[in-house]
Amino acid sequence: MKIIFMGTPDFSVPVLEALAQQHEIVAVYCQPPRPAGRGKADRASPVQARAEALGLPVRHPISLRDPAAQAEFAGFGADIAVVVAYGLILPQVVLDAPRLGCLNIHASLLPRWRGAAPIHRAIMAGDADTGICIMQMEAGLDTGPVLLRQSTPIAQAETTAELHDRLSALGAALICTALAALPLPAVAQSEQGVTYAAKIDKSEARIDWSRPAIEVDRQIRGLSPFPGAWCEVASERVKLLRSVLSDGQAEAGQVLSGFTIACGEGAVQITLAQREGKRPMAAAEVLKGLRLPPRLI
Repeated sequence: MKIIFMGTPDFSVPVLEALAQQHEIVAVYCQPPRPAGRGKADRASPVQARAEALGLPVRHPISLRDPAAQAEFAGFGADIAVVVAYGLILPQVVLDAPRLGCLNIHASLLPRWRGAAPIHRAIMAGDADTGICIMQMEAGLDTGPVLLRQSTPIAQAETTAELHDRLSALGAALICTALAALPLPAVAQSEQGVTYAAKIDKSEARIDWSRPAIEVDRQIRGLSPFPGAWCEVASERVKLLRSVLSDGQAEAGQVLSGFTIACGEGAVQITLAQREGKRPMAAAEVLKGLRLPPRLI
């Protein structure tokens, strides 16, 4: 098939690679290069970098509402567009341009967790499972009918980084299956159980030790590695990147032993943390150079 691929971050790269092995990619659309690093020089997105390495034509319009951009999109004569974490709204004229429309790879079991941050939100909410949906795109936010879905359990200690990589690989496999099986029945999403995965705000990252340990643990794992849940230790912001539930009960924030902290109910043991300007390290290594006060606030 002649495919337009539309994606931007690391999550999208395995999908691009899988499609390029089986189909003709006539164009790759991604977000424009952005300033990054200490020098703030423009840096290409992971998808652009991989597409160029594969010798694929790349487009990164600021908007797809411009008639010239829409005409160029239609001019590729694609059979279908595959969209995964692209980052721009697709107007109806763009959705209608490919012969078979646009398919979206979404990292949740729709209608649960429509929106921008489904992986983070699933872990933070304590969901037992999640998955991938292949959805026929329409004008609404992740509201289109689902052509194919596959679920996967969320492991008890899994972080967003780990689940991200598993779902990316699952999405790559499932879209190849879907394309090979077209046409597939389009199943309308239920109006029951709709939730929205709002973009993660940095204000959500500070840990409130008065919350139950199970919620603190989910917050730590759900925000790892970015933006990273954090607490303050002697005026230094320390990111907490991995944790497990632990026994113990004391005043919220009290250090029980090592890097085990009492919460409003129960306690969490921090197993991976990152000091300012340092790399992530096992908690035991962090504590060699960081003395915890009797109680964290």
